Amino acid sequence: MQTQKMIASRILKCGANRVWLDPSRMADIEEAITAADVRRLINDGVIRAEQKKGVSSWRTKKAAAQKRKGRRKSRGSRKGPIGVRSSRKHQWMKRIRVIRSTLKELLQSGSLQKRKYTRLYKQAKGGFFRSRSHLLVTLEKEGIVTADAVRAYQQTLKQRKQERGQR
Repeated sequence: MQTQKMIASRILKCGANRVWLDPSRMADIEEAITAADVRRLINDGVIRAEQKKGVSSWRTKKAAAQKRKGRRKSRGSRKGPIGVRSSRKHQWMKRIRVIRSTLKELLQSGSLQKRKYTRLYKQAKGGFFRSRSHLLVTLEKEGIVTADAVRAYQQTLKQRKQERGQR
C-alpha cells in the first residue's frame, strides 16, 4: 500500500497523507504496481487526493460582524496609543470646525459684534477653547453674549438634533 500511495502522490502532485484509497477496492489497489495502473485507478475514482485542510475564517467573520454592530471595542480590546483611532489632527479639525461654525452663527444672529468675533476666532485658532460648550460658557462669563442668547442657541442645537433623529 505504501508504494501505491507514493506513486499516487507523485501523479496527483500532493503529499502521501492526502492520498485517499477506497477501502472497498483494496484488492485492486494491491494489484496496481506501475504508475499506469495507479493512473487508471485514479480515473476510476478508487484513488483520489483529499482536499487540503485550511484555517476556517468563520470566527474571523463572526468577530467582524460583531465589530460592525459596535461590539468588541471597549478599552480592553484597543491596541496602540490614544491617537491611533482618530489622530490628533482629526480631533482638532472636528473641534475647530464646530467652534468656528458656532462663532459664525452667533455673528449672523447679531449676538456677536464683528470685533469680538475676530478676537474669539483668533483665540479658537490658538486652541483656547476645549469645545463648543467651553466657548459658550466663556462668552456668557465674560458678558460678550447674554445668557438668553446662549440658551436660544442651545435650543436651536437641540431642535436640529431632533430633526436629524426624525430623518
